[in-house]
Amino acid sequence: MTRIVLFTGKGGVGKTTVAAATASLAARRGTRTLVLSTDPAHSLADAFGIPLATEVSEMAPNLWGQQLDAQDRMEASWGEIRTWLVGVLDWAGVDAIEAEELAVVPGLDELFALTDLGRFAGTGDYDLIVVDCAPTAETIRFLSLPDVLSWYMDRLFPATRRVNKVVGPVLKRVAGVPTADDRVLGATERLYDELRAVKVLLSDTARASVRLVVNPERIVIAEARRTYTYLSLFGYAVDAVVANRVLPASVADPFFDRWKTLQAGYLDDIADAFAPLPVLRADLADDELVGLEALEAFGAELYRGNDVDAVLCTAEPLRVHKAGDTMVLEVDLPFTRRSELELGRHGDELLIRVGPYRRALLLPDALRRRRIDAAALEDGCLRVVFGSAGTD
Repeated sequence: MTRIVLFTGKGGVGKTTVAAATASLAARRGTRTLVLSTDPAHSLADAFGIPLATEVSEMAPNLWGQQLDAQDRMEASWGEIRTWLVGVLDWAGVDAIEAEELAVVPGLDELFALTDLGRFAGTGDYDLIVVDCAPTAETIRFLSLPDVLSWYMDRLFPATRRVNKVVGPVLKRVAGVPTADDRVLGATERLYDELRAVKVLLSDTARASVRLVVNPERIVIAEARRTYTYLSLFGYAVDAVVANRVLPASVADPFFDRWKTLQAGYLDDIADAFAPLPVLRADLADDELVGLEALEAFGAELYRGNDVDAVLCTAEPLRVHKAGDTMVLEVDLPFTRRSELELGRHGDELLIRVGPYRRALLLPDALRRRRIDAAALEDGCLRVVFGSAGTD
């Protein structure tokens, strides 16, 4: 069974270095490890000091890597969609070369990274897949894609397909607009099926977890708290926090005394706020962390004998249990205030909104025929009590 660990954090906190160090150490210990990036900046290759190809390439014994090229992948995997997009842009008067470039729309890197992740996990060729995610806002969008697309595919896509069969030929004849035929719609459906399978994979807390990388700074910690909330909303387990770039005790210059005092306070805040998650600590390095040797040494300091691919915390973000004659659904929403939370129900779905993010949670069979009797947010956990069978 392939283990998946994703790293995210505010831009500049060192998440790429932490991800690369984790992969390097795991490979050094004999674990067949693949490291990927969902960040279009492609800084992963810079961390290793090794060029990465658009296909998986071996970097060291037990270590493989890949640098995604969205345009190449669009042409190879979803040629039908790309051809249709280019045709629409050409019809709109866009220059042919510009149309080719614009057909690779923003967010495709994330889509392809998700489908790649599912494909690699299914091969059995790797024991561990390490994912260097984009900064936190992009990571939330990346991981929420399957849920967002499921709403469209379940409700609008069938109607779109029916309407397209009737209206599409007319538009093509009258206005010359390139319409999405069955090949394009079929490719879209295949893409969704792949993303849905990845959602199931990443929601399996025994196989996949996220690690938040922070620096001991107020703004960084605040963003990590929000990220933790949104990841839990979408059902993704966080199993550790990495406190990176901590001033080491060996720094004795009085110039840094104030900074060390502030960091000590923030480290206490991290431990308290994210409990029961373990906090892995890494001191500020005295040199650039580039290359396998430096990354392995950094990883050894970070994990301090812990198994890199172990599940470091087993808490599940979503649970259902029986309480007498009722059923209780619990959703962890750490750091959420009641004023930020909206709750509703539509048919078989529980609608949860926290801040700018909304999730339509499909209720399990045990809850679908029950009415909601009560709901409360207590200590960062939303508890929804389902009573006897009926409708709300």
